[in-house]
Amino acid sequence: MMVENISRRDFIKSSGIAAGGLVLGVATQVPALAFADEQTDAAFNPNAFIHLQENGDLILYCGRCEMGQGISTALPAAVADEMEADWARVTVKQGDADEKYGPQATGGSASILRMYEPMREAGAAAKLMLIAAAAKVWKVSPEQCIAKDHVVYNQHSGQKLSYGQLASLAAMQAVPEKPKLKDKSQYKYIGKALPRHDQRQVVIGERIYGVDTKVPGLKYAAITHCPVLGGKLKSLEKTEALATKGVIDVVEIPRFEVPYGSIGGVAVVADNTWTAQQALKKLKIEWELGDNASYDTAQYKQQLIKNVEQPAEVATERGDLNNAFANAAQKISATYTGGHLSHSPMEPNASVVYVEKDRCEVWAATQAPKAIQEVLGQYLDRDPKDITVHVTMAGGAFGRKFKCDYVQEAAAISQKIGAPVQLTWSREEDMRTGYYHSINAQHIEASLDSDGNVTGWLHRVAFPPIASIFDASAVKPRKNDVSAVDDYPFGLPNFRSEIGDAKAHTRIGWYRAVYAIFYGFSFSTFADELAYKAGKDPLTFLHQLYDANSNEAQAEQVARSKNAVQVAAEKSGWFERDKLPPGQGIGLAVHFSFRSYVAMAVRVESDGDNIKVLQVDAVIDCGQVLNRDGATAQMEGAVVMGMSLALSTEITFRNGAVVNSNFHNYPVMRISDMPQVNVHIIESDHKPTGLGEPGVAPFAPALSNAVFAASGKRYRDLPFKPMTV
Repeated sequence: MMVENISRRDFIKSSGIAAGGLVLGVATQVPALAFADEQTDAAFNPNAFIHLQENGDLILYCGRCEMGQGISTALPAAVADEMEADWARVTVKQGDADEKYGPQATGGSASILRMYEPMREAGAAAKLMLIAAAAKVWKVSPEQCIAKDHVVYNQHSGQKLSYGQLASLAAMQAVPEKPKLKDKSQYKYIGKALPRHDQRQVVIGERIYGVDTKVPGLKYAAITHCPVLGGKLKSLEKTEALATKGVIDVVEIPRFEVPYGSIGGVAVVADNTWTAQQALKKLKIEWELGDNASYDTAQYKQQLIKNVEQPAEVATERGDLNNAFANAAQKISATYTGGHLSHSPMEPNASVVYVEKDRCEVWAATQAPKAIQEVLGQYLDRDPKDITVHVTMAGGAFGRKFKCDYVQEAAAISQKIGAPVQLTWSREEDMRTGYYHSINAQHIEASLDSDGNVTGWLHRVAFPPIASIFDASAVKPRKNDVSAVDDYPFGLPNFRSEIGDAKAHTRIGWYRAVYAIFYGFSFSTFADELAYKAGKDPLTFLHQLYDANSNEAQAEQVARSKNAVQVAAEKSGWFERDKLPPGQGIGLAVHFSFRSYVAMAVRVESDGDNIKVLQVDAVIDCGQVLNRDGATAQMEGAVVMGMSLALSTEITFRNGAVVNSNFHNYPVMRISDMPQVNVHIIESDHKPTGLGEPGVAPFAPALSNAVFAASGKRYRDLPFKPMTV
């Protein structure tokens, strides 16, 4: 980490606001890819600004993208804590796309993991510079001074100077190279329940989202795409649409063959969005549907099941699985499946783009502003650095807004008509021509000895991988895609993983929790099934599986997983579950993903067909939590998403096209379905790890296990209760 004292001239140039006082840029070594596990040798890049104004107001810039997860509160609060700043004097601003903020791609639950210490060090450096400035004024040693609540005090004389009074003088002090960070006992904001910095604007409807962007001369566009991936425009009759009052143009957008490029479509441009949408319906379009026109998810899922219920490519093998199976006292097998999922954020894809002869300016709700610069740079044949991207608040994203096809399409339209354009996808277009979570199948076989110990485990998977959007030859998961299976912290001495074929017929993309959704489902559900087969209590059996792991490298995973599920059991009433009314049951699950541990205990009332979720006890161990309020919200949101995908949401393809169109036939949970959710945060001195995604995975298996406990019926296919569409 390196902190730079930025000149006022440079700051004014980059921020566009008047500058006076202390301005610091933060530099740190961080990996270029959001989903990279380890740090790389990437060069040091500035990634944040701290601007303390002469009136004492403090502006903190957040380089990571805000989509509701609260990152623009958590990270700036860490700066303010180390700086001993008054949070009431802090204004948070979102950084535009710029390498000075470092890698801005926001995903993989990696933001706090990567930025926690660099941001704290920046705040600590600023505090020491303010103290040094005050010491000079008083002509005393800095050790004689302390900072607290936006003020520096002379401990001997009782004199004090506010941060605003010291701002300009502090800017002339040397930047400390290795500022000492606060002890945990001294935290003022870190680890506390801090309201979002923008909470008031969100509540009263003043928060500006991507779709709210307005610029002078703005035109509005609506779009439709070929419903089948790989199809193309065959014929277009646009006379009636062009005759509609307010319509400006109809623009054909060809497929742009780069990752995150448009799949091709037709857009109507008008003087408002409603007119554009209505005129879009008047287009007469014929499509050539192409090779994926026969894609049918019902048939495809059956093919995946066949592919995992027969031998496939071996990914990893440990011990002697064949011998374990041959000498088993009991064997059990099960196949688990799941369907495609749509991200369906509340704010559909929207952006404003203005392409001019010598410049291009973008306003977009995005998770990856640099990707926008790169894709538009390729499309417009310009240097990506010459494309200005303003990052707006995203009304939900869940991985969808990592891909910028909707921005490239707006650029194509703007370039064609020579005006700024706001392109807004309809809900239907988002649901029918988006990116999707992988449809999947897993088959597990295991052997038990006479004491009920697991002696062998075969785990076979098949799903179209995310790599297929970058490489058409990726027709099955890569070995890296099954590493979470190979490294699962159960003690499985005789183990084999295998990979089945699964060619993609649609665009596969990151969806919140990604592959952990189906891996968490299969591991925790199958463990529960094994427990009943062995005649053991499911919690005792889980502990037994972890205790059998003698790999010292996984000792921490084992201990923290066991603790999380134990806490979930204790908080949920697991040990008194024999007192539950008839028809009620509790299910447990625990999963490690994004370097965090989440356990859930779900209590249901069910006769096997009807399922009512009564209570969820969610336990999160993600190391040091920055904001308990935000952490609680993340877990509550994970329960909502987990309930939706466990019970009802599934994207169905027939004849190559998505059948679902909106929330009436893609039914996410309503507020009336919300159970009592109790979030339990494990106090920890470990470094902070992922929080946004790991809460999704354990819900479905905990629910499946609860329904079995209540009714004796076992669900192995997600969702349990799919809507017929």
